[in-house]
This record gives sequence, C-alpha cells and structure tokens, in this order.
Amino acid sequence: MKTQKEAIKIIKKLKEYYPEATCSLDFASPFEMAISVMLSAQCTDERVNKTTPELFKIANTPEQMRQLKLEEIEKIVKPCGFYKNKAKNILACSQMLVEKFNGIVPNNMEDLQKLPGIGRKSANVIMLEAFNNPQGIAVDTHAKRISNKIGLSLESDPEKIEKDLLKILPQETYYDANHLFVWHGRYTCIARKPKCNECPIKKYCDTYIKEGENR
Repeated sequence: MKTQKEAIKIIKKLKEYYPEATCSLDFASPFEMAISVMLSAQCTDERVNKTTPELFKIANTPEQMRQLKLEEIEKIVKPCGFYKNKAKNILACSQMLVEKFNGIVPNNMEDLQKLPGIGRKSANVIMLEAFNNPQGIAVDTHAKRISNKIGLSLESDPEKIEKDLLKILPQETYYDANHLFVWHGRYTCIARKPKCNECPIKKYCDTYIKEGENR
C-alpha cells in the first residue's frame, strides 16, 4: 500500500501529464448530469454525448421527463446499451425528484443515493461535476484498475477501494483525482494493452516494478 506522500506525488505527476483532464460528459444542469451519468454505465462518454441532445431537446427537467412514455425514452437511449433498465431508472428518478425533492436534484450524497439509478459512484460524479463539491472518489473501472495496479488499494470492491483512497488522498486532491484516474485509464493505463513505457507514474506502479523484476 502506498503512503499519503506517495499518493500525493502520483496525483501531482498525473496532473502534469494530463493538464487538460476534465469531465467528458456534456451537461447544462444537475439534472442533465444525473441523466448522463446513468447513461454512461457500461457505455462511453462519447456515445452518451451523441444520445443526450435528442433526449434533452424534448425533456431537460424532471417535470418534462416524467411526462414521457417509457417506450419513448427507450427508443432514444437504446444506443447507450442496457436501455430498458436505464430508461426505467430515468423515468423513476424524474418522478422521485418531482414528488420528493420539488424537482431539484439534491446536492448531498445521502439524498442522491436515494434516487433510482444513482449509486455511490454516480453520486460522487454528480457532486463533483454539477455542484463542484467533491465528496469522494468515483471508483469506475479505470480507478479500480489503476488503484490495484499501482498499489493504492488491494481491494476489489469499489466502495472498499474508495475507502482506501480516501485514507491516503487529502480532500484537496479529490477534484483532480477523479478526472485523472479516468484520463490515465483511458489514454495510458489501458486495460487490454497498457502503455507502460509512456506512463508518467511507472516508478510508483507495483505491477510495473514486479514485471521488471521478472524480466
């Protein structure tokens, strides 16, 4: 396991390597972010960004969204995969926002996780992007893989990985860490073929070090 000092150095190195790292999802309101995050599960941000304009053109508020028929939402979001479940959650989430939150997306982790289709990872993303108030680290497939490879966490469960990360990452690094894990996983530490020779943090990576010892 890495120390806090090492973890801070890792984030600093990644920030130098990816100075442009930001959220890739397009949104104009907390509600649009919530819907985009739901659609991004098992789907690329690029595909989500191609899908949401059509949806938000006819419904970009909870009040408007809950008036749509389930089949109508399904047809629009189908390219994002798992469309039946996602459409169901979009409709149920919109309904709950209107009935229990006066049509306003809550700006706290507890209430966000009450919404259909919003788990802890999605709530973390919404707090970060929509409210500029990161509360933790959104452990997606990239953050999980990188944390395990580097040695930031030995856990496999996303919530346990996040707990390990929060123990060694100061809160002031949360904003950058959320974006940097995604960018590093997307462009360098790629699942199928990692570009280890180009990696700016390879000297901190347990996997790279071990593989070097075995070569």
